[in-house]
Amino acid sequence: MKFTDGFWHTRPGVDAQYAAQAYDIDARHDQDGDQLVVHAPTRVIRGRGDTLNRALLTVTLSSPLDGVVRVRIEHHRGTRHDDGFDMVGAETGHGEAEAGAEGGVLRTGPLTARITAGAPWDLTFEDAERVLTRSGHKSVGYMTLDPDAPVPSEPAGIAGVTTTGLAAARTYVHNQLSLGVGELVYGLGERFGPFVKNGQTVDVWNADGGTSSELAYKNVPFYLTNRGYGVLVNHPEHVSFEVGSEVVEQVQFSVPGEALEYLVIYGPTPEQVLERYTRLVGRPARVPAWSYGLWLSTSFTTDYDEATVNQFIDGMVERDLPFSVFHFDCFWMREFDWTSFVWDPRTFPDPEGMLARLHERGLRTSAWVNPYIAQRSALFDEAAEAGYLVRRTDGSIWQWDLWQAGMGLVDFTNPAARTWFQGKIRTLLGQGIDAIKTDFGERVPVDVVWHDGSDPYRMHNWYAQLYNQAVFEVLEEVRGEGEAVLFARSATTGGQRMPVHWGGDNSSTFESMAESLRGGLSMSMSGFGFWSHDIGGFEGDPDPTVFKRWVAFGLLSSHSRLHGSQSYRVPWLFDRGDEAPGTSAVEVTRRFAQLKMELMPYLYQAGLEAHAIGLPVMRPMQLAFPNDPAVAHLDRQYMLGPDLLVAPVLSARGEVEYYLPAGRWTNLLTGEAADGGAWRREHHELDSVPLWVREGAVLVTSPGADRPDRDHADGALVTVYPGVTDAEATVTDPATGAVTRFTVRREENGVTVTAEPTATRFTVRVAGQPPVGAEEGIAVLRT
Repeated sequence: MKFTDGFWHTRPGVDAQYAAQAYDIDARHDQDGDQLVVHAPTRVIRGRGDTLNRALLTVTLSSPLDGVVRVRIEHHRGTRHDDGFDMVGAETGHGEAEAGAEGGVLRTGPLTARITAGAPWDLTFEDAERVLTRSGHKSVGYMTLDPDAPVPSEPAGIAGVTTTGLAAARTYVHNQLSLGVGELVYGLGERFGPFVKNGQTVDVWNADGGTSSELAYKNVPFYLTNRGYGVLVNHPEHVSFEVGSEVVEQVQFSVPGEALEYLVIYGPTPEQVLERYTRLVGRPARVPAWSYGLWLSTSFTTDYDEATVNQFIDGMVERDLPFSVFHFDCFWMREFDWTSFVWDPRTFPDPEGMLARLHERGLRTSAWVNPYIAQRSALFDEAAEAGYLVRRTDGSIWQWDLWQAGMGLVDFTNPAARTWFQGKIRTLLGQGIDAIKTDFGERVPVDVVWHDGSDPYRMHNWYAQLYNQAVFEVLEEVRGEGEAVLFARSATTGGQRMPVHWGGDNSSTFESMAESLRGGLSMSMSGFGFWSHDIGGFEGDPDPTVFKRWVAFGLLSSHSRLHGSQSYRVPWLFDRGDEAPGTSAVEVTRRFAQLKMELMPYLYQAGLEAHAIGLPVMRPMQLAFPNDPAVAHLDRQYMLGPDLLVAPVLSARGEVEYYLPAGRWTNLLTGEAADGGAWRREHHELDSVPLWVREGAVLVTSPGADRPDRDHADGALVTVYPGVTDAEATVTDPATGAVTRFTVRREENGVTVTAEPTATRFTVRVAGQPPVGAEEGIAVLRT
């Protein structure tokens, strides 16, 4: 949100009062941790008269976690302030505060916040070597808008969810943090525009806008930079960011009301920033191994019944296309009834029997739900009479006709409504559904009253968290921890605790394929460990070339789903019969689906790492190679786990340009070796994609695997790549949690690989050479 008109002036109707000085600084000590409390008048105090008729801002610094500084800016402290995000990892006892004539210091682990006494206002965040960022002159502001003046800007899409917009907000608190020369900003949720956020205005306001717009389903007020720190603005409500835009040398963030709270999170590497951030707001849950397999869907508005489902499944089996999950989209329920939780008897007369038969075939199942209750649904009257639906300010039930005729919205702030909705989910799981697709959750009005009295503006984004949490809890209760998996579209900070999330409504074009990837990379920089997207695009009927290229990309993502809107996405529908050998949609799908199954020991371990320390499975190049300036703007390639580089082919002609960082790389598909530190321009046939293994990798795969949830150590192939000295690779059995460790030792004339437990059956090879079998847990390769 912009308040100024250039360097010297504010916009018409804006009264800006800035923290002018640190008038007094108080170091406070207690068992919960030290604090610095700073009083900052909005003019320099030169005499007693200056203390009158002027706002005074209270700025409090504390530390909820080692290496994290919380800053709270308050104007009128008596005004209602709702809580921020769930700080599930916050701890007491952090932070050491000192105050003296020169100023105040709060130290927390490697991070120091230093406030200078007097004028001008100067708050810096430092490590042992340098200033990371600074809140300087005119950075802390209290903004009042003239009642007759227009709001400077509103989040795009606000008109679609409210009749009042944000015009009622007439006071804002803002803060600015400096950007150094060459400093770049990443994150802020799943955003489909430019991956580097510098120069953008970003409104944190969940909206259903598809992937081709500035709107986002998953808004996260957290960013990190390439200078060793991240920032979380601790407000679930609307937060407006000006990222080097209104003031090109600052990141500005503002919230309506009387207070603003943000946290500076130290790294110094991007990986360490994400580790601290997810330790504070929650790690991604473990997801089951079967969820990594290919998901096949009915698609959305297509005609389908049990015969259609069986036809699709038979077609996949007959063509030797491995897949793990069958998904039933909206029309498993009758039209106009969403959500009723009742299978449409016209198309699915025996749902329990059907689901049992799918399980007998070794498949898992998924079903679509949303948090809206259509007026025609038998549940509407039940929910309305019990008070489970959100109400307007006049006491009537909030309803509209967009999406579902006369639909109401489940009030998850009401414990009874939450329990009621969870009971419906529990029944669905009892019928045989394994995973739930939690669609929507963005179209949340603000001209309503919530059961618990929550601020409607806070609830707009926070609703997604309550909705997904309610469903995820039942999945964990019924299926068990580590077996629960959502397929969720909406989210905010903390949503990563309930994976998986998919990218929303994209289109069947290469441009949309690229924007989907940008969204996924931004999600990864926002603390989310798992991500998927609709292979081939949701809207439209993809050209066969788009579909095949997207299949390779989709099956080299953490999670993979074939799903469309008005047309099916089974691969054989995209074949004409005249394709060159190996390039039909069926063959391309088979190649990459089988490849993913073989990579499961590696991918599953990457998922466990996401759960343990917050590193995403799909990693932006900036996250993996923070010291290589050449990767700073790359958004058409990524690391899949720690060692595989993927560059999706985003052109019909098969041309792709990508960058290999320094080191010796080996192509996983061809065995070619190449030196990095250079750009490559290549042509790839439809059955190929740039897929490289990093120098020093020890890659464990499952040759011939046809399902993702087998014992990954049994019959494993351990491949040792150039640059390995001493290394270790860990493999975990999804069923038992048993861990197998492969230890690699470089010797004068070769490599020795040992396994623990020693009874493990495996083979070993040096990249480019034939494999050698192990005996009693040891394999020796001569080079």
